[in-house]
Amino acid sequence: ETEPLTSKKDISDCNEGEDCKENGLLVRNPKSALRLVEDGNKVHPSQGDKGEAAQISNGYSGVQSSVPCNGMGEVEDAQCTAPAATTTTTTTTSTTCGAEGQQQLMELEDRETWSKKIDFLLSVIGYAVDLGNVWRFPYICYQNGGGAFLIPYTIMAIFGGIPLFYMELALGQYHRNGCISIWRKICPIFKGIGFAICVIDLYVASYYNTIMAWAFYYLVSSFTAELPWTSCTNAWNTGNCTNYFSKDNVSWSLHSISPAEEFYTRQVLQVHRSNGLDDLGGISWQLTLCLLLIFTIVYFSIWKGVKTSGKVVWVTATFPYIILFILLVRGATLPGAWRGVLYYLKPDWQKLLATEVWVDAAAQIFFSLGPGFGVLLAYASYNKFHNNCYQDALVTSTVNCVTSFVSGFVIFTVLGYMAEMRNEDVSEVAKDTGPSLLFITYAEAIANMPASTFFAIIFFLMLLTLGLDSTFAGLEGVITGVLDEFPHVWSKRRELFVLGLIIICFLGSLATLTFGGAYVVKLFEEYATGPAVLTVVFLEAVAVAWFYGITQFCNDVKEMLGFAPGWYWRVCWAAISPIFLLFVTCSFLSNPPELRLFDYNYPYWTTIVGYCIGTSSIICIPIYMVYRLIITPGTFKERILKSITPETATEIPFGDIRMNAV
Repeated sequence: ETEPLTSKKDISDCNEGEDCKENGLLVRNPKSALRLVEDGNKVHPSQGDKGEAAQISNGYSGVQSSVPCNGMGEVEDAQCTAPAATTTTTTTTSTTCGAEGQQQLMELEDRETWSKKIDFLLSVIGYAVDLGNVWRFPYICYQNGGGAFLIPYTIMAIFGGIPLFYMELALGQYHRNGCISIWRKICPIFKGIGFAICVIDLYVASYYNTIMAWAFYYLVSSFTAELPWTSCTNAWNTGNCTNYFSKDNVSWSLHSISPAEEFYTRQVLQVHRSNGLDDLGGISWQLTLCLLLIFTIVYFSIWKGVKTSGKVVWVTATFPYIILFILLVRGATLPGAWRGVLYYLKPDWQKLLATEVWVDAAAQIFFSLGPGFGVLLAYASYNKFHNNCYQDALVTSTVNCVTSFVSGFVIFTVLGYMAEMRNEDVSEVAKDTGPSLLFITYAEAIANMPASTFFAIIFFLMLLTLGLDSTFAGLEGVITGVLDEFPHVWSKRRELFVLGLIIICFLGSLATLTFGGAYVVKLFEEYATGPAVLTVVFLEAVAVAWFYGITQFCNDVKEMLGFAPGWYWRVCWAAISPIFLLFVTCSFLSNPPELRLFDYNYPYWTTIVGYCIGTSSIICIPIYMVYRLIITPGTFKERILKSITPETATEIPFGDIRMNAV
């Protein structure tokens, strides 16, 4: 019923350099040789016009068939042959009808890839190493036994964090899809996980960038001969302001407040103009301008894809390490630095018997490495197929953990110096937690060093760069997920979609820019992301290990890397990692944190609001499961079986041709 592609009729109907259509078959101009590339990793991006046909990577065009669809929406396979030097290649293509067919054809296009391997590594390191490494790890470490805390931290990293990190990199690289559409190739009924991830990422973007706006405000304020948080003579200071670094003999009383704390609370945040979450007050125009500038930088860094963001991270991912080294050397030379280091590392072995220490260790390594936000899936999907993601997982996770440990020395050498100056114990100086540790305690210490302006500028620049590449990553997780799920709508409109996403994130951040915005940030940080992400990754691990199958997943890894994961990885993915996640989630839910910020105690109703915010993302998963079962034809058993069976095959690059993995 069909004529060979090499027939004279096909040749006569083709213009030079063009593809031809004949009865819905894939036809290639014989004058254009089909190149078989020796390097199986080579990828050819196709960003130009594709006309009415979607270009397939082996050089053929997918043309909508005029043959009627069968009940499954498919047409019969068409076998195509084409000469290529002295080689004849046979390709089998299946064409589908409607929007689904168009989407699958567009997925066959060559995907954008990283310009260099180092771009990918720096992007992942920049994502994993964020503000939490600087303020959260040091605080949790000394709070949970100092040096003894490194034992549960290392154990949780080996058996929980790193296996999950590796799993997401391997999934993204093999299936080459974002967090939503990848589930069609793994277990379709869990596709709601992708939508939940996108909602979580939007929540994070709504408060995380506000913290960077605070850092930007400090950065602008640092360009003065005398830093504004060093004296008590400013308009925002109160009578309790006490500058114990002054040359006069000043006694520190119970009601004394440092000038750095008043600058942070009364000038930057202006929390004194808010009565709490039930009365947030007006919007700070200074912080609004800072946030607007940050989102502008973010937009022009990610609007073109990983080709541009991969270059920006050369600055944002490497600059913090230069500054950390400078601050570490400076801190080590300060008087009293040894007191801070001793307090940081002195082991308290009794702490290891407390369950809370192990929960904190598991939570810290999990949120530090960052699986479950769709970022690792998105970034790995732009890798070459045979890239060694196993090595990448070990390198980046090790760099992340070492950075957290070294950051503790950077922070605690300065805290020891503060304790020396105040003539107090380090525990009294280190009472501030979270952002306050950076914006009050550390800022105050910098202000009283020689060359304080220089150190203040580079420190807050470091905070900005730490936050920026994490923001790039979080938004890229959403962008890749949506563009891969709806390529027929957004594939050629990436810049417009990114602009709309940035606007949504900015508008969602307005509540955090109010005078009581710090209270909102704290609420979102504790409830909107924590338990939600833990639940998402738990279900993701279960779906991959128990529905998609450990054996199938390991075979996928073997196709990419040439070797299969060993029994250690299999046991971690199948049992230990899910148990690890379930342990942390149940511990959090059974003992929710009691929130307090400055002198404000969060009322009980805020806990309910926090759980509602967290549930609003997780609810996407059961809603999609019900929707999936309703729209799937057949008996209930047939619906279940179809819903847990991968819908589409994953393409495996073989030279310039993509083979389907069934």
